[in-house]
Amino acid sequence: MSEPVPYLDLRAQLKPLRAEIDAAIARTLDNCSFCLGPDVAQFEKDFAVFCGAQHALGFNSGTSALHVAMRLLGVGPGDEVITTPYTFIATSWAISYCGAKPVYVDIDDATFNLDPNLIERAITPRTKAVLPVHLYGQPFDVDAVAAICRKHKLPFVEDAAQAHGAKFKGKTVGSLGDIACFSFYPAKNLGACGEGGALVTNNAALAARAKALREHGSTVRYHHDEVGYNYRLEGIQGAVLGVKLKHLGRWTRERQRVADRYAELLGDTPLKLPVVAAGNESAWHLYTVRHPRREELKKFLDANGIGNAVHYPLPLHLQKVYAPLGHQPGDFPVAEKAARECLSLPMFPELTDAQIQRVAAVVKDFFRS
Repeated sequence: MSEPVPYLDLRAQLKPLRAEIDAAIARTLDNCSFCLGPDVAQFEKDFAVFCGAQHALGFNSGTSALHVAMRLLGVGPGDEVITTPYTFIATSWAISYCGAKPVYVDIDDATFNLDPNLIERAITPRTKAVLPVHLYGQPFDVDAVAAICRKHKLPFVEDAAQAHGAKFKGKTVGSLGDIACFSFYPAKNLGACGEGGALVTNNAALAARAKALREHGSTVRYHHDEVGYNYRLEGIQGAVLGVKLKHLGRWTRERQRVADRYAELLGDTPLKLPVVAAGNESAWHLYTVRHPRREELKKFLDANGIGNAVHYPLPLHLQKVYAPLGHQPGDFPVAEKAARECLSLPMFPELTDAQIQRVAAVVKDFFRS
């Protein structure tokens, strides 16, 4: 068998940065700044600039950032938040943590993102916000979502956990909604050496309250104005993210190179390849293809040493935890079809052309067989 191709190779990313990361961590250790601290503060400033936003606040996870975003918008028991059934469950957790109800809307068949044409019919007097996801690094239709939200006087939050550096009509995601939330889970385009997240906004009042909520609801030590959380980003993670952020633009360009090469090599196969909406730039967090014979293809790739992954094989509306919502198979057919057909191929900036060609060759062998 030829050399295996990994689905993700974090060692390849970390190796050339190791000295710089080690020095940054050593500085944090020397300063004993373990919870928040100067490295986190500097990263927050730099990440806000990267997103084209006024404020960025570090959190211990993207999930925590989303939870606080819902709190900032006043989401509570009895409220509803419109979102997608086809994403990681943390998006819905943020709604559930507040005692509110996730109201699902089906996705667009081409982009996997929430279909804005279906949002208005899901709005009720209980609707408090809209929470779409820039899935797989592909921006959702911000203009369409924003127009609906303006019409109905609803805020919307960008779940940008997979979309660091993606652009919608030339504007970087993270600065387009009332609030945006990012994850820095290690496998993300910008990943910590552990957990991490960020809340980004242009609203100074929301930023100030988010800063208090992430630190036990306190602005003055030992004085607590409301129920808060221990959601602080660790100093070491801020140091690591500060180093990595300097390389994110180059990594995104390399991901685009990989995506372009896949499109060139796989364009004549029966696979349905990813589509980037006109005027947008995907961050290419994942390169997700689809085919009705997904399970057979996956087994063939596994047998031939090609890393791959199935994301979201069970849509959120069919998860046991959300059975009380009363959904049945067929309620969101586009999401359910994506869950049956989608398969992610190796995608990371260090992927070589030889590796890309190897992946494509094995995929073509599958269809020839």
